[in-house]
Amino acid sequence: MRTTAAHVLFLSVLGLSATGVTSMAAAGECPEGALGVSRTIVVDPMEHPRVGSMQYSESLPLNDHEVVLTFDDGPLPPYTSRILDTLASECVKATFFIVGRMAHGYPALVRRAYNEGHTIANHSQNHPFTFNKMTVDQASKEIEDGFDSIRTALGDPKAVAPFFRVPGLLRQASVEQYLYAHGVMTWSVDFVADDWTHINNKEIAKRAISRIEARGKGILLLHDIQPATALALPEILAELKARGYKIVHVVPSTPDRPATVAEPEAWAARHPRDKVWPRVVVVGAEEPAPVLSAPAPASFGIEHFGGPTIKVALAQTFERQVVRDGDVRPPVTAWPHTVAYPMPAETEVLPVPAAYNFRYSRPFRIGRPDKPAGSAKAKGKVVNGKAVSGKVVSGKVVSGKLASGKLASGKPTPKKPTTGASNKPKDPHTTGSVPPMPGRRADLHFAHPSAGARPPIDLAPETR
Repeated sequence: MRTTAAHVLFLSVLGLSATGVTSMAAAGECPEGALGVSRTIVVDPMEHPRVGSMQYSESLPLNDHEVVLTFDDGPLPPYTSRILDTLASECVKATFFIVGRMAHGYPALVRRAYNEGHTIANHSQNHPFTFNKMTVDQASKEIEDGFDSIRTALGDPKAVAPFFRVPGLLRQASVEQYLYAHGVMTWSVDFVADDWTHINNKEIAKRAISRIEARGKGILLLHDIQPATALALPEILAELKARGYKIVHVVPSTPDRPATVAEPEAWAARHPRDKVWPRVVVVGAEEPAPVLSAPAPASFGIEHFGGPTIKVALAQTFERQVVRDGDVRPPVTAWPHTVAYPMPAETEVLPVPAAYNFRYSRPFRIGRPDKPAGSAKAKGKVVNGKAVSGKVVSGKVVSGKLASGKLASGKPTPKKPTTGASNKPKDPHTTGSVPPMPGRRADLHFAHPSAGARPPIDLAPETR
């Protein structure tokens, strides 16, 4: 019993019986010290189709310390009723973005909001969170059904403003183009209070005021279906009044109500960093002298700039010398040193370098250098200039098996006994390698140009 009584008391406190305040607002009488509406802005959706700095480059042309109140997702008693009572107590007007199915459920609240002077706008028929994925046909049905439901609740097609806010602010370019083609202004926001996240009323008021103070002006988004929002609204309005903020009401233009005149800069929400076309060019003003003089050609080592002919000596030096016609060419030191070629000076074609001008780490041989020639397979390869098949032993083609470089028939051929080690250096043509150069690692294999002429190395293959 106590629970039921407490519930009834709570509903009455939320403003279901606030007849006195409603009648006072309807009569146009505001209590002394009420916040009120500082001015009304008339907007043309065809001139400014999208507003709200959170998503668009334009917002409403507000002055500093001016705020527009908007409420989404309603109506829903008793919270929308309490919000309407609070607004009426301060003579404040707002914009309500109505959900179509909510208007079907509570048409009386829609009519009350309209009769008390608030702007009634569309927030879709069913509030789906898929507007960013819908086709244009699907989105258009949600938009048009929402308008139809709200107009039915009001009983007057002209009572609904051509304003639309996308549910969840999940915008899509094709939907925005559809709205613009049908003369509907798309609304975003400038700041939010996060009242849909189930925070308490103190936190809602704190976030709303802090974000308004950070920007200084703009569109505030609230939700009239949240109980915490209904409790936070009196504190929000009190803080705005204490901080010197003004409330602005927004209505659409009509044939007998022209749009409010405002400078284009007043609509800009975010100014671009770079200058846009067209640029303003000052004509007739004296240009100041440049702070830094233009560099002369001589600063780059170019003497007699602009002369008929400039000849540059191709010398490897940092001092550039200019040679004029008739002058004696200065001596030029060749780089890196002078090389004497044993040939007449009038020879025009230089000889091709010979093989002895280069030193290789191992001689050029056919076949794999890491295997002795006696065990190399020669099928499909060339040996001593002839195509052979089978195996190669000492440069000859044999068949069968090998033992110590000779043909064996069933038994290996014994090796000849060695009488002793010989100090004679090995022939690089038979070992496949050369002794390492003094001062160099023996495991490095590379070719380099010789600094001087060396005796020729016979690169012809061995013949035995």
